[in-house]
Amino acid sequence: MFRKSTDGPISRHINRKISSKITTFLLKHSTPITPNQLTVLITIVGIIPSLLYMFRDPILAAIAGIIVQLNSILDGVDGEFARATGRTTPYGAFLDATLDRIVDVSILGSIGYALTLTMPQSTSMVYLVSLAAVTGSLLVSYVHARGEASLKMHPGKIGVACWASRDVRLFLVFLFSLLVPFVGWQSLLACLAIIAVTSYTYVFWKLYEVWRMGVGRNGQASSNPGQW
Repeated sequence: MFRKSTDGPISRHINRKISSKITTFLLKHSTPITPNQLTVLITIVGIIPSLLYMFRDPILAAIAGIIVQLNSILDGVDGEFARATGRTTPYGAFLDATLDRIVDVSILGSIGYALTLTMPQSTSMVYLVSLAAVTGSLLVSYVHARGEASLKMHPGKIGVACWASRDVRLFLVFLFSLLVPFVGWQSLLACLAIIAVTSYTYVFWKLYEVWRMGVGRNGQASSNPGQW
């Protein structure tokens, strides 16, 4: 009932199973909160990990990771609630997407900041990896949004399903944050590197898939895919 065709693998197999129960609870108790208010509250939860990472404490980093995954689960609730109550609006979608990007940048940026201070001998490398992770994350979201606007189709529905979606990125942050108390902050550096590589790979792969399949030419798939 609450699933979306563009859900990533973590949302589909983990997050929706929990978020749908939360949404059902809200519906059952006729909660007066609006979908947009939910979006703002979920965003506030998503900002908390950014503050915890900057303390550079391994235990707080693990706690931050748990909250990151909690935010990823809650991120589905506002949309589910809006669809179930018939209160979906273009502004609501715009607000949700924009605030999600703020949360993404704050989480990845704060991890990069913490890594720069805890690994001063590798400042340049940490900066580059952090920059690649942040920009890669934004580019994946941009490709999806621009695809829907320009191609009238979500790129995730073309060719290979999305493997670098927001739910996957946040789940990686969650897992690698749990490792910080045991193996150190290098685990989060590895996490940022994985996010950077998978995000950029996905972006360029989608550009290739869309071109190869001729999507968006004359408003439909081209009869001569692969031609410029």
